[in-house]
Amino acid sequence: MDILEVLKNRVSVKKFLDKQVDEESLNKIIDAGLFAASGKNKQCVKLLVVTNKEVVKELSKLNASILGVDIDPFYNAPCVIVVFADRNIHTFVEDGSLVMGNMMNEAFSIGVDSCWIHRANEMFENSVGRSIATKYGIPESYRGIGNLVLGYRAVDFKVKDRVPDRVIYVK
Repeated sequence: MDILEVLKNRVSVKKFLDKQVDEESLNKIIDAGLFAASGKNKQCVKLLVVTNKEVVKELSKLNASILGVDIDPFYNAPCVIVVFADRNIHTFVEDGSLVMGNMMNEAFSIGVDSCWIHRANEMFENSVGRSIATKYGIPESYRGIGNLVLGYRAVDFKVKDRVPDRVIYVK
């Protein structure tokens, strides 16, 4: 699929089927993230790839607790990739964000849907989240950038029109 077509047609999906992303697709999505640009090519991002249903639920509940609600903020997605970046690197937020963007676009290009779920930083700043991160080998200096939920859409979503007047040309 042409990259501009991917960018024009990808949407954030908020209702997923109970169907796991196949391993080949998941590996392509991860690769796209790992090849994202990074400041001074530091590549300071780590990915926690979770397909275990119980761990996905645990992370979803942790995210919901930050909102103070009892819902599934991961929209029943069967897979979540938590993007972490080393806060000691000056461009860590930007680097992690580029990884998220690359993965969302690659996912759409191969027929997998996604949504960026916020609050990854808050999730891993408390003792519960920190213990989860430590359990899976995420160093203390790494901050949560985003939760990328992946799966296959349960309903259709329409691409919204672009807001006009966002480009200013200086010639």
